Amino acid sequence: MHKGILGKKVGMTQVFDETGRVIPVTVIQAGPCTVVQKKTVANDGYDALQVGFEPTKEKRVNKPLLGHFRKANLTPFRYLRELRLDNVQDYQVGQEIKVDIFTPGEKVDVVGISKGKGFAGGIKRHGFHRGPMKHGSKYHRRPGSLAAKGPARVFKGRRLPGHLGAEKVTVIGLEVIKNDPERNLLLVKGSVPGPRRGLLIIKNSVKGG
Repeated sequence: MHKGILGKKVGMTQVFDETGRVIPVTVIQAGPCTVVQKKTVANDGYDALQVGFEPTKEKRVNKPLLGHFRKANLTPFRYLRELRLDNVQDYQVGQEIKVDIFTPGEKVDVVGISKGKGFAGGIKRHGFHRGPMKHGSKYHRRPGSLAAKGPARVFKGRRLPGHLGAEKVTVIGLEVIKNDPERNLLLVKGSVPGPRRGLLIIKNSVKGG
């Protein structure tokens, strides 16, 4: 990865290309992000940029983090994330990363936390088939046999009802349709993980393009 930025999901809309074709897009408020710390192989064992997004008040930051920001002569940020970049040496502490690092037609990967759906049954969580719905069946949406009679225990990894969503999801190869540096907006084709106002990491696609 040689470039990336933090952003927030604004919502979905649609735009038209020059031929009049409708393109569904997700609007992302991307950046500006500020470089808070540079991590190198010599000092930390790996190369990465620590970037801050969305300024916040000092009273909303704990003392260790406040000292971390003051060391870099920066105001506190609400979000602090690491970007494992290959070209860390091209950046300086305090430098701003803006949405114009991405151009229309470029492919990006978007990382976010999917919507949490709470406790879900096997049908919704794993796509299981239900049983007969007629009277007397007594088996409709239950998990069914676990096929573990001999060991008398449930094997690890068994697909069962449980917590669904609220996990890290990466969508790869989304096309950048438009960027708006004046309003820090990025329009990408298709949907991205998470709810509105959810934090996203946008980076150049592992598949190129």
